[in-house]
Amino acid sequence: MRLATLRDGTKDGRLVVVSPDGAACAAAPVGTMQQALEDWIEVAGQLAAIDTFPDALDPAQIMAPLPRAWQWLDGSAFQSHGDLMDAVLGITKPKTDKPLMYQGTSDKFYGPRDDVRFNDETLGIDFEGEFGVIVDAVPMGTSAADAMAHIRLVVQINDWSLRTLAGPEMKTGFGWVQAKPPCGMAPFAVTPDELGADWRDGRVCLNLNVDWNGQRFGAANGEPMGYGFHELVAHAARTRDLVAGTVIGSGTVSNANFRDVGSSCIAERRGIEVIDEGAARTDFMAFGDTVRMEAVDAAGRAPFGAIEQKVVKA
Repeated sequence: MRLATLRDGTKDGRLVVVSPDGAACAAAPVGTMQQALEDWIEVAGQLAAIDTFPDALDPAQIMAPLPRAWQWLDGSAFQSHGDLMDAVLGITKPKTDKPLMYQGTSDKFYGPRDDVRFNDETLGIDFEGEFGVIVDAVPMGTSAADAMAHIRLVVQINDWSLRTLAGPEMKTGFGWVQAKPPCGMAPFAVTPDELGADWRDGRVCLNLNVDWNGQRFGAANGEPMGYGFHELVAHAARTRDLVAGTVIGSGTVSNANFRDVGSSCIAERRGIEVIDEGAARTDFMAFGDTVRMEAVDAAGRAPFGAIEQKVVKA
């Protein structure tokens, strides 16, 4: 099942069920995605029973599947990305057997075709391709094994970053604020079963194709997460209840053979250049630049649809 949210003049939009070909939709039995998540056990069956799609789906009217959320928690579950960034930034983290995670901006998620506003292009504007999950209510102390049942939807995310600000904020040890503006989401939130065999062990085992200004930049696969999403959910819920609609991200999708498959963010490419050539030579984004992200399966199907965003001056 694939779900989308359409513009209706409100901040939360109108929930629809999307046809298998992604071209049409039908009204959901509840108004918003948040309502569906809060009553998922009751509502999910009604959503899945819809098999007639009378309305054409206008891509220009699609918002983020969850346009604003109570909570956005982003992990860093790809070891190759974390190690590379630490080396470039000169950061030494204490050894841990727990996932890394921070709490970011959740009061707004950009839609898949929204222009993304920044006030200064010298701040190191960077895209970050990720996968994420949206949960229903998760009780405090839920185990990783039990957390799998609380993963109701899977999404594709562009976690925008301002790299000039990220390093100094990280080194304070107090977390990100200015370096992490709102994220973007691909058009469709999908139930895990929609991914079939590409949903394995709490991981999205798809290539995430990333194009910058029309040129292929990366095609890393989501399978090599050091922690599955069920483990990230359990980590987040260790000392708190997670409200329905909490979004949890994987961190930048990255593979150890990044020189072959490319990268899901510019910072990683620059890090490779520093290691290989002694200095970064790839610039960050400028006003007018575009980025496209689309996860595809072996048959070429894109279950989440595509993010296509332009960087503009605020």
